[in-house]
Order: sequence, then structure tokens, then C-alpha cells
Amino acid sequence: MITNLDHLIVSVKDISEAEKTFSKLFGMKPVWRGEHPELGTINSIFNFSNTYFEILASKGKGLGAALVEKSIEEKGEGLTGFVLGTDDIESIKVKIQKEIIDVGKISIGEGMDFESNEVRKWKNLFLPDHLTRGLFCFLIQHTQGKLPMPSNFPETSIHKLDHLVVNTNDPDGFIDIYKNTYGIRLALDQTVQKWGGRMLFFRLNKTTIEVIGKENDEDVQDSLWGLAWDVKNLEETHKRLANEGFEITPVKEGRKPHTLVSTVKSGTYNIPTLLIEHLPS
Repeated sequence: MITNLDHLIVSVKDISEAEKTFSKLFGMKPVWRGEHPELGTINSIFNFSNTYFEILASKGKGLGAALVEKSIEEKGEGLTGFVLGTDDIESIKVKIQKEIIDVGKISIGEGMDFESNEVRKWKNLFLPDHLTRGLFCFLIQHTQGKLPMPSNFPETSIHKLDHLVVNTNDPDGFIDIYKNTYGIRLALDQTVQKWGGRMLFFRLNKTTIEVIGKENDEDVQDSLWGLAWDVKNLEETHKRLANEGFEITPVKEGRKPHTLVSTVKSGTYNIPTLLIEHLPS
């Protein structure tokens, strides 16, 4: 049903400045610059081997502009949402409506790149609160055109999303939606005694949605936390970022065996950002 973590959405005030900062962070340039006139937004996209990263800013009036402005007003610039991809959006709509609730109509989207005039088209299915539980998340099926892929990823660039971190106070409910409704593989469900919670790993398209579950008596709430990015050579990437002026912690061994990690502490637009290198085992 759900085939991939299609892309991440980041809200910013000044897209030109954000594009410069993320180009330095990622070690590469965006592959797409465009706008959604009907939504009142302008975007810049960085493409990775397993997902893409969309920075979004308000430009005019529309539902998209309202989303960006509300997100920045409430939480500041940063990670706003994520989008799940499917090859058959009609079928998943039928499944959700049959099992849970009416989800409304499938909408059509279109974007054009400023430089190439290439057009991409897609279908969206926006999800009810019962399924999003505080997250901005929707489903997408791409129907025309593709994002360019970098011809190669330099040794010091970021090349893949390792995992997205989500917090929840209702891990059982999260499992019911993401495993049972969406059909995403639950690869790990582990209780972590030292902090009294659960760790859930949902795996798809060579990345992970890592869910940190701590139950409480408050209303059900899921929230985005941070990102972990895969690099080929962390020592060299660390040097590049330090030279670019980023504040970054020393490289150290990760909690997972055969990994090295480092945390980027500045220039991330309020997104907790971990870099990770997977070493040969």
C-alpha cells in the first residue's frame, strides 16, 4: 500500500537563504526550484537516494501559504511534515474508508521547475485528524515527470536519509495506523527500560521511521522530532562542515554497533540533525 517515505517538508521564511544553508549542509545543490500558484507557495528540492527534502516558503495566498505561516508562527522555522508515497492512491483511499473513516477527495497537484520548465504532476490524499494525530502528513502518488537525481554524491555530501524520528504518547495506536492501515513493515518493537518507553522502527525504501513512545494521560499526540542522515565518510564530512562554519560535535562511536555519529548543532533550521556513517561489520 505505502511504498516509500516520499519526502520531508521544511517551512522557512526566506527560501533563498534556506537554500544556501542547506546546500552547504548537504554538500550539493537543489535539483528543483518551483512554485505552486494555487497553494501560494514556492519551493526548492534536494534529492537523495531514497527520498527528497522540500523547503517551502509562502508566496501569496492559499492553503499551502497558510500551512507554512501557521507552522512558523507556532513552532518556528523547521520540519513541518512528511509525505508517504503510494503507487495506487485510489486503492488505499478505499481501504481507509472501509476500515476507518471517510477521507474526502483525491486532489491533483502540479509543479514547474523555474529553470528547465519541466512539469511534474501528482495526486494527493489529505488525511483526517484521526490518522495524523497532530502530524502534518498526507499521501502522494506521482503521475507525471521525475525529479532529477544528482549524477553522483561526493564523498563528503549527505546521500541518504537514515531515519526520521517521531514522538508519540500512544505507541499501540501508532502501530495500528502505520502497520495495520498503511501496511508499513514494523521491524522493531522494543521496550527501553532506562527511559521507560518503547522504540518502534517502521522500515520502507531503505529508511526508517523511528518512533519514541512514552505513554501519559494527555490526549493522543504524535510529533516530529529530528532527522538522521547517512554519509559515506563522516570524518571528511565533519571537516567540510566545520570549514563551512557549522557547529558540529566530535565524531564518536554510535549506539548501534559499527557506526560513527556526529550532531550538527547550527544551521539546521531548528531540526535536530544527526550524521551517521555505517562501517563495515
